[in-house]
This record gives sequence, structure tokens and C-alpha cells, in this order.
Amino acid sequence: MRIRTVLTLSAAATALLLAVPQSGSATPQHTAGRIAKCAQKVLQLRAEQSADARVVHIGVTNRSPRTCTVDRIPTVTFGDLDGAALPTPAGESGPYRLGPGRTAYAAVRTIADPADPEARRVDSVTVSADPSLFGRSFTAEQLGAGDAVLVWEPVTTWWKPSVAAADKALGLG
Repeated sequence: MRIRTVLTLSAAATALLLAVPQSGSATPQHTAGRIAKCAQKVLQLRAEQSADARVVHIGVTNRSPRTCTVDRIPTVTFGDLDGAALPTPAGESGPYRLGPGRTAYAAVRTIADPADPEARRVDSVTVSADPSLFGRSFTAEQLGAGDAVLVWEPVTTWWKPSVAAADKALGLG
């Protein structure tokens, strides 16, 4: 009886192996295709101070004719300060699909209270759509923030399909 059980399990294992796609993945066929990461040269990054002086709006546009992915959490750093804006909600990296010609948006709160005595002043903000890419730096003047951007405990939203959705994720409007 033990041999018969082993043979039955072996037949079941064989059936499972035959059902797995040839790529070796057990993922269903319709999601098995991976979309390539966007190359830096096809991405256009923008950033500007919002009407709320504590917030910078950023955007990334896919200028290629194909859908590609960026990281779902933009990487935003400030001048020569260590670290990047923390994501809100908290989460881990993952792909965000960006169709051809499509733009994704995020809102970055650089500081909660501009009168905070711990605020740092930086002359630039660097934005990247993926931590593996260099990104683009924007001076405070280019952002429309005057001589400096005030920074203390900055947070960034995940990429969203509109500025309004990014603001809402940040708790604005």
C-alpha cells in the first residue's frame, strides 16, 4: 500500500509540473509577462512648489511608446541632507505601471510647520522615479520656493494618477 501511495503522489506531482508555464513560474499566464523598468532617458521629471508652501508637487511622464514601470514610491532627497522623504502610507518598493505618454503625480510635504525651530534650509530637491535611477535636481528657485526649501521630517505620497489624488493621499483638500 505504501508503494501505491507513492505512485499516486508521483502522478499528482507530474500533473502539477505539467501545469506550470514553461517559464518555471507558477504565476497564471495573464500575469506572467513582466513589464520592463522605464529607462531614465524616457522619463520626464517635474517639480514645483504648490500653493501650500509646505508641499511640492512632483510628476513623472513616460515619453516612450511602451508601458514601463517606475517604483511606486518616488525617491525625494533634499540638498546635502541624509535620507529621503518617507512614504505615506508606509510601504515597500514595488512596480507602478506607467503607460505611454502617461504621467504619475506625488505630493511631498517638506515640513509640517514652517515655524519649527528644527527646520533645515536646503537649496535643492532631487526627485527620482526609481531608486536605481539618478533622477533630476531642482533648485529652490526652479521650484518657485524662493531661496530655500524648509525641510523637517518630509513625507511623500506614492505615485497617483492625478495631482488631486496625490494631495488627498497627503491629507490635503
